[in-house]
Amino acid sequence: MGFVARVVNVFQSKGCHSQTVSLPSEEKRGKIAIVGSPNVGKSVLFHRLTGTYVTVSNYPGTTVEVFRGSGSIGKETFEVIDTPGMYSFLPVTEEERVARSILLKERPDLILHVADAKNLERMLPLTLQLMETGLPVILVLNMTDEAERLGIQFDLSLLSERLGIPVVATISTTGQGIETLKGLILDRLRELGRPCCSFPYEEPMESLLRELELMLQGHYGISKRSLAVLLLQEDSEIHTLVKDNERDDRPLTSLVERGKGQFPHPISYELSLERQRIASKIFHEAMRLSRGESKGDWVEWLSRRMISPWTGIPILLFILYYGIYWFVGDFGAGVLVDFLEGTIFEEKINPWVTTLITSILPWKVFQELLVGEYGVITLGVRYAIALILPIVTTFFLAFSILEDTGYLPRLSLLIDRIFKAIGLTGRAVIPMVLGLGCSTMATMVTRTLPTMRERIIATLLLALAIPCSAQLGVILALFEGNPIGLWIWFGIIATVFLFVGFLSSKVMPGEKPSFYMEIPPLRLPKASNVLIKTYSRVHWYFKEIFPMFLLASVFIWLGQITGIFDLIVRGLEYPVRLLGLPDKAAVSFLFGFFRRDYGAAGIYDLKKAGLLAGSQLVVASVTLTLFVPCVAQFLMNIKERGMRIGFGLSLFVLLFSFGTGYLLHLALTILGVRL
Repeated sequence: MGFVARVVNVFQSKGCHSQTVSLPSEEKRGKIAIVGSPNVGKSVLFHRLTGTYVTVSNYPGTTVEVFRGSGSIGKETFEVIDTPGMYSFLPVTEEERVARSILLKERPDLILHVADAKNLERMLPLTLQLMETGLPVILVLNMTDEAERLGIQFDLSLLSERLGIPVVATISTTGQGIETLKGLILDRLRELGRPCCSFPYEEPMESLLRELELMLQGHYGISKRSLAVLLLQEDSEIHTLVKDNERDDRPLTSLVERGKGQFPHPISYELSLERQRIASKIFHEAMRLSRGESKGDWVEWLSRRMISPWTGIPILLFILYYGIYWFVGDFGAGVLVDFLEGTIFEEKINPWVTTLITSILPWKVFQELLVGEYGVITLGVRYAIALILPIVTTFFLAFSILEDTGYLPRLSLLIDRIFKAIGLTGRAVIPMVLGLGCSTMATMVTRTLPTMRERIIATLLLALAIPCSAQLGVILALFEGNPIGLWIWFGIIATVFLFVGFLSSKVMPGEKPSFYMEIPPLRLPKASNVLIKTYSRVHWYFKEIFPMFLLASVFIWLGQITGIFDLIVRGLEYPVRLLGLPDKAAVSFLFGFFRRDYGAAGIYDLKKAGLLAGSQLVVASVTLTLFVPCVAQFLMNIKERGMRIGFGLSLFVLLFSFGTGYLLHLALTILGVRL
C-alpha cells in the first residue's frame, strides 16, 4: 500500500477529513517552502538544502525580504523558499502575512514545517493549521540533540501515525537527519495526490465549519476548510479573497455573524483552545521523558543569568568590552586598519596608482577625480577597503558568533523593560545591535518590528544615536589614551538615546507594544556557520555600500570643482564656531553626510594635526555622532519610511545634534573642564 493510501486510511480511521486540493495542470512541480517560528533553525536547513548561492528580494508590495535558492537531490532539482517566521496561519505581523501569502499564492508542492523539538507541544498547533491547507507537509523535528539533553525523546513512528504526515528528526547545525529528510522530500514530490487532513473540532465548531465549507464554491488553491477557519476568525485578507471568488458572499458573511454568537469567547480564542487540545494529546502520546544530562542544568543556569538584570548587565558589559571595544575597536580599527591603510595603501598602492594615473591622464582635473586628495581610488577605495572593511568584518564576525550562541534573544529579554519606556520592545535590540555594524542595513531590519510606530521610533534612534562600526572604530581611535573623554561621549550618547526615545514614545500615537520571542538554547557556535554568515554580510557590504564610497568621492570631486562645497562649508563654519571648534571642522561635518566615517576620519586628521584639544574632541565627537545620517542611510530612510518622514527625521537630527553640541560646549566651558 502506498504512503498516500496509508495516510488516507489513518485519517478515515480517526475521523479526520481527507480531501485533495486540485492544482492547475500546467503548474510545475518542485517548489518547497520552509515554514516555522523564528529561531528554530529554518535558515540553517535552507542552507543545507541549497548551499550558499541564494537570491534575496522584497516580497511584492512589502518591505519583507524573502530568501530563495535552488536545491537538488540526485537528478531532481527544486526551488526552496525560506519564508519569514510565523507563529500562526492567522497573521499578526507583516512577516506572518508574507509567509502566508507565499503559501496561498505560490502554492508550494511541499511544506517543511521546522519545529524546535524541545517546544514541540507549543508548535504543533501551527502544524495542524498547515495541514488544514491541504498542501503536503513534512514535520521537521529540529534540535533533537538539545531535547535529548533535557530528557525529551519522541516515538517518531507514533507521532507520524497520529498526525498522518511524515516526521523526521534533524540536527541542522551538524547535518544529522538531512539525508533522511531529502529522501522524504523526493517521495513527497513524486506523489501524484495531495491529501490533506484536518482533525475534527468539538461541536458546535465542527458543524459551523462544515456548513461554511459547503457554501464556498470558488477555487482557492488551499482547502475550503482552511478558508472557513480563517473566515470565522474574520481575516480581512481572506474575506476579500472570498468576495472576489464567490458570486454572492452575503450568505457566508451572515453565517459567520450567526456563528460568533454561539461561543462565549472570540472564535480565534476558541479555535486556539481546540488546536492546543489536539496538539497536547498527540504530543503526550508520542513523547517519552527520561532523565536529562547534567549539562542542561548549567546551560539553563547560564541562560537565566543572562536574562536577570543583576547578572545580565555585567555579562553585557563584558561582551561589549571584549566583543566591540577590544575585538572591533583595538584589533579591527587598530591593528588591521594600521596595516592595510598605512603599510598597504599609503606606502605602496597610493603612490603607485598616483604615478600611473598622472602619467596616463594629462588633465589635472581628471587626475584629482581618481587620485587627488578626495580621489575615487586614493580616498574612496582606500577608506572602503583599508579603513572600513576590517572594522565591519570584525563586527560582523562578532555579531555572527553572538547570533549563533543564542545570546541575542536573551539580550532582547534583558533590555525589553528599558525599551518599553522608549516605545519599543526587546525585539528592537536586533536592529539596534546591527546598527553598530551598519545603520543602513539596520534600518532595513526595522521591517521586522510589528508596528509602524515602532519602526519610526527605531529609525529615528538609528539615525540619531547609533554610530556604525566604521564611525565607532574611528571614534575609539580618537579617544585612545583619553578614557574620561570616551566615558563622557558614551554617557551623552546613551542619555540622548533614552531621552529622545522616551519623548518619541509620548508623541507618537499608537498602542503600547507587546513582546513575544522564541528563546533558542545556548550553544557553542559552529565555525562554518559563523564564517558563512560573516561572508554573506561582507558580500552585502561590497554590493550595497562599497559603491557608495565611490559615489561619495565623485560627489566630493564635483563639489570641489564647482565651488558648491566651498559655499556649504562656509555656511557650516558659523554653527561649528558656536561649538568652539576650528573652521576646518566644517569640512568634516560636510563629509560626514556622505559617509559617517569620513567625518570621523576628518576629526581624526585634525587631532593628529594638533588642532583639537581634549574638550573640543569630545564636543566634536558627540555632535558628529548625532549628526545627520550618511547619504546611504538617508536614502534608506526615505525608501522605508517615505519622503515626508525621511526628510523630517533628518531635519530634526540636524538641529538636535548642533543643539546638543552647543550645550555640551557651554557646560564644559562654564565648569572649566579640560580633558
